[in-house]
Amino acid sequence: MNGINKLGKIVTKILEVFHWVGTALMIAATVCSVAAPNWVKYFVGFDAKECCGADLTIYSFEINAKVTDGNVDMAAFFLFGIGAILILALMAMIFRNLNIIITKSVGTTPFQPDNVRMFREIGIFSILVPAVGFLISIIARIALGNDVAEVSHSFEGLVIGIVVLCMSQFFARGIELEKDVDGLL
Repeated sequence: MNGINKLGKIVTKILEVFHWVGTALMIAATVCSVAAPNWVKYFVGFDAKECCGADLTIYSFEINAKVTDGNVDMAAFFLFGIGAILILALMAMIFRNLNIIITKSVGTTPFQPDNVRMFREIGIFSILVPAVGFLISIIARIALGNDVAEVSHSFEGLVIGIVVLCMSQFFARGIELEKDVDGLL
C-alpha cells in the first residue's frame, strides 16, 4: 500500500504542476490575444484551415475559431482563453487536493475533517469544470454567433462531482463513528 501512496503522490503532484503551467501559459496567450495578437502563434500551434477554422478544445469545452489569411479570430481565442484558464485552474486544484489527501492519510485514518472538506472541494471543482465550459460556450454563441461555439458538452464532470460529494458525506459519517468508538474506549 505504501508504494501505491508514493505513486499517487507523485502522479497527482505532476498533474497539478502541469495544470498550473498550462494555466500560466493560457493566461499569457489570452493576454497576447488582446495586447499582441501576432504573438499568439508562439504559444499555440494551430492546425487551422480557412475552410474549417481552428478547433480550440480543452476538457470537453470547444470553440471553433474562424481563420482568415492564416490568422485565428482573436475574439474567439480570447473567450476560449478565459474558459481554458478557469478549467485548467480548477483541474489543478482537484489534483492539489488529491495530493494533500493522500499525503495526510499516510499512516493514519483517512477520516479527518480536512479530508472531508477537500473531498467536497473536489466535488465542487468537478461540477464547475463542465459548468464553466457550458457558460463560456453560451457567451461565445451570443457574442460571436451560433457557428462558433459547440454547446453539446460532456457532463461527466457533473456526475463525478456528485459522486465525490456523496463520498464526502460517507467520510463525514466515518468521522462521527470514529469519535463514537473512541469515546467508548
